[in-house]
Amino acid sequence: QVQLVESGGGLVQAGHSARLSCAASGRTFSWLAGAWFRQAPGKEREFVAAITSSGNSVQYADSAKGRFTISRDNGLSTMYLQMNSLNPEDTAVYYCAAGPKYSSARNMYNSWGQGTQVTVST
Repeated sequence: QVQLVESGGGLVQAGHSARLSCAASGRTFSWLAGAWFRQAPGKEREFVAAITSSGNSVQYADSAKGRFTISRDNGLSTMYLQMNSLNPEDTAVYYCAAGPKYSSARNMYNSWGQGTQVTVST
């Protein structure tokens, strides 16, 4: 497992952009797949995007396609989520995760950050 710390959340106006970062500690981060999930009030935690350990393959939830971009810099042990054209439905706590298998399923990830709040205002 690795320790993950998210940053970059906050209050954003609708239509604007934000970039989340996920800093990992430990030398094993480059071996692990990474992902972003989010949880809105009263809702289940849902998949947003995932990336392979090398960064060569990515996948997105339908709600994120065309607006969000996941990336990573293994040299910096950091993963990113660039979010464009944000709308109020994107308001949630965003969590980064890492695990041995590249997947959209929550149970494939065994390391989680504490979450960062993103609030999109109209």
